[in-house]
Amino acid sequence: MKLPKEMSHAAYEFEGKMPLSQAIPLGLQHVLAMFVGNLTPILVITGACAAVSEQAQAEFAAVQVTLLQNAMLVAGIVTLIQLFAIGPIGGKVPIIMGTSSGFIGVFQSVVKSMGGGVLAYGAMMGASIIGGLFEGVLGFFLKPLRKFFPSIVTGTVVLSIGLSLISVGINSFGGGSGVKDFGSMENLFLGFFVLVVILILKHGTKGFPSSSSILLGIIAGYIVAFIMGLVLPTTGVTADGVEFTKSWVLNWDKVAQASWFAVPELVPVPIVFDLRAILPVLVMFVVTAVETVGDISGVMEGGVGREATDKELSGGVICDGIGSTIAAFFGVLPNTSFSQNVGLVAMTKIVNRIALATGAVFLILCGLIPKLGALVSIMPQAVLGGAAVMMFSSIVVSGIQLIMKGPMTPRNLTIVSVALGVGYGMGANTGILSSTPQAIQLIFGGSGIVPAAFFAIALNILLPKDKADIG
Repeated sequence: MKLPKEMSHAAYEFEGKMPLSQAIPLGLQHVLAMFVGNLTPILVITGACAAVSEQAQAEFAAVQVTLLQNAMLVAGIVTLIQLFAIGPIGGKVPIIMGTSSGFIGVFQSVVKSMGGGVLAYGAMMGASIIGGLFEGVLGFFLKPLRKFFPSIVTGTVVLSIGLSLISVGINSFGGGSGVKDFGSMENLFLGFFVLVVILILKHGTKGFPSSSSILLGIIAGYIVAFIMGLVLPTTGVTADGVEFTKSWVLNWDKVAQASWFAVPELVPVPIVFDLRAILPVLVMFVVTAVETVGDISGVMEGGVGREATDKELSGGVICDGIGSTIAAFFGVLPNTSFSQNVGLVAMTKIVNRIALATGAVFLILCGLIPKLGALVSIMPQAVLGGAAVMMFSSIVVSGIQLIMKGPMTPRNLTIVSVALGVGYGMGANTGILSSTPQAIQLIFGGSGIVPAAFFAIALNILLPKDKADIG
């Protein structure tokens, strides 16, 4: 996106004054970079909860549009709080907030332990309310705790988050877990088509098409899926002779039935408080606090050219927690800082608060239009997977970059190796924990993120530092 010369100075200043006519395109650029990622976790987790039975599918079909609508509304509200702050809540940093992909792995484990359905989703909301308040309190004590989260720890955590999501992305690539035509040629073609479009736009163009390559790739996927529905059979037959609608078929009736305007619904799913969800999610909120420290540090260094202050880090983490609690009351998964936008800031250096705020207002307006949420909800999983495999894998790369910020000393190599090998390995292969106490299984089982973070933090505290680490 080519910008007029007269707006350049304000665009690169957080508190610079600029007219709306100039701020809107800059804000939309940020929104487009995170729009799909903000809705992806809702689609993934509701899909997992609905997969357990036909009754669950019917229940989530009725509420999914509302959840997507609320996800956009909440992301806009929490972003404004982060940008402008309400007392200690908010770091006044150029961060876009949205539904966290980092919790997908932990919530997948909750689905397994609770059997899915609305009950499991409600338990996630209850756990998010408590976990969000816990992270908010943690933010007030961040200054004395900051020394425990060097880049070797934050990088290992981010890397484990990315690793846990790759299997989720590739399942979507094949059409979605549990669908009758999983791995079909149509699904694989659709996923690869979207991925190729994203790669061409990302590296073959500049400006707007490049920064919005994921959104444009998904739009192209919609178009191809529509064409496929006109020229290919839309139904198939299982080995048992049961006819089914193929997973890549667009359900336009769902969009037609959605209203043009609706007031967002508070508590669309009954909130449940269950220790099977609370314990692992509580630990994950500690992990996401570490990730947020890394995001804020990255955006201030890359966009503003200085280190983040203790006040900015503390306010940012508090906003993470309180924003996640607010989100849970709207049936939305935790809202945290968006790493995609950190990368966009580092690339463009555009940090203007008014520009980012116009993007947040756009998100709020989208949250008031259910048809937009319905349009996203009918997205074929293969289309989503074509984008998700790249988005999730980029988190792995971000983790590696954070790890490599410091010298790879024997001590740091040990931290990464043990955290990933033992921590992530044990968490991702829960059978090894089957004979341990239930509390350990609840906290560390089902997702490699939590045990990897635990080992990284513990080893960073316990292992003696050598000269290179001290220097």
